Amino acid sequence: MSTALVWFRRDFRVADNPALHHALAQHAQVIPVYLHTPDDEGSWLPGAASRWWLHHTLTAHAARLAALGAPLVIRSGADTLTELQKLIAETGATAVHWNRLYEPAIVARDKQIKAALRDAGITAESHNSALLVEPWEIRTGGGDPYRVFTPFWRNAVARPVRDPLPAPARIPAPAKLPVSLPVDALKLLPAIRWDGGFYKHWTPGETGAWAQTEAFCADGAARYHDQRDLPAAASTSSLSPHLHFGEIGPVQLVQRTRRLMAENHAQGLVGNVEHFVRELGWREFSHHLLFHYPATTDQPMYDKFAAFPWRDPADYADDLRAWQRGQTGVPIVDAGMRQLWHTGWMHNRVRMIVASFLTKNLLIPWQEGARWFWDTLLDASLPQNSLGWQWAAGCGADAAPYFRIFNPVLQSAKFDAEGVYLRRWVPEIAKLPDASLHAPWEAKPAIWLAAKFSPGQDYPKPVVSLSESRDRALAAYARIKGGAEG
Repeated sequence: MSTALVWFRRDFRVADNPALHHALAQHAQVIPVYLHTPDDEGSWLPGAASRWWLHHTLTAHAARLAALGAPLVIRSGADTLTELQKLIAETGATAVHWNRLYEPAIVARDKQIKAALRDAGITAESHNSALLVEPWEIRTGGGDPYRVFTPFWRNAVARPVRDPLPAPARIPAPAKLPVSLPVDALKLLPAIRWDGGFYKHWTPGETGAWAQTEAFCADGAARYHDQRDLPAAASTSSLSPHLHFGEIGPVQLVQRTRRLMAENHAQGLVGNVEHFVRELGWREFSHHLLFHYPATTDQPMYDKFAAFPWRDPADYADDLRAWQRGQTGVPIVDAGMRQLWHTGWMHNRVRMIVASFLTKNLLIPWQEGARWFWDTLLDASLPQNSLGWQWAAGCGADAAPYFRIFNPVLQSAKFDAEGVYLRRWVPEIAKLPDASLHAPWEAKPAIWLAAKFSPGQDYPKPVVSLSESRDRALAAYARIKGGAEG
């Protein structure tokens, strides 16, 4: 009776899971396994917020698999290949199936594992569960990887999307399974429980992913195009952590939202749904870029930006700390950073604002922001984090021009005009009138007095002048802009 191991990584679902599907089709018995070997995955180890989600999605996934008849076998070690070899020896498995990941260090590691297993006579097969289009499948007319989103997506979106694979009704497992660790043994949760806010906002796991998908389809999808930039509106999908951990896949999301579009054509959903699918395209683009340009996790895509005159760490330490803690004195920036700390997530428009403020107004290297997001975001994806920060800093593929410096006050007034988002996350300024919320330091003393508000005491004054820091950034970019786009 042939047995296969299905090695779960960030594909914690049973529906539309190609590795599980192929293992069930080809083998009489299947053993689901999870190997906790973070030191074997390069220098970008999962951050604290990601570990929180991992703990809970593993718990949910283990329960789902057990209900289908195949409990999840959890192991921990320093070397993934060694752990797989141990399991093969213990179970007599003749095959290992897994779904691909695309981070550079993991790609290299998985190639070595596949070669070693095949050399030992074990069937080793990897599959695509995470992307609509894999990074090597499309190129420019000249045969190069894409660096600009629009032509990339024009090529990618023209390709047919396969039908999602069904969830199995049962997973046949051997009567005797290898010894497994409990999820708690992995010690993924924080020792100091700063994660209380996460539980109010998130339900990790495949069931939670579908509940969030249906909630979005019932409400936010109809307003997505018009309201997705409003941080106080519940019109974004909030699916990024579920996507990152593979609790739902892009194939499933495209199929579900386009079905919604077909069912409600008269209600004007077409543009909204296609705009949402286009945003999934940015996720695809980030994987394409990181696969072809692996150094962009730490280095700017365009070499000229390596000489950018950032401030020295000793000079910017206090400003960086103020930014991290949401104490810059600029309300929209502080609101976003506090939302991130308390919920593990930040609205996308606000992500762009806080990133522009850090890199351009404060002249702090984008790598500092990328590392902070990596540790605090529940949806911390190495491809998307790298693309997003290089876009904000103006040094990456399809980046915002170097001279585009978001004015956080104007952005705040445009996208949170009534201050709903600001009042939620920066309650110190809540009593100020709407017109004064976005730049409290500019309000007249009479307004401060009426609101019983004291700038610098109740809430910090800005750590930097927005106008002066903008001029400083432009001068810094002028020093390296020649040829930066090439």
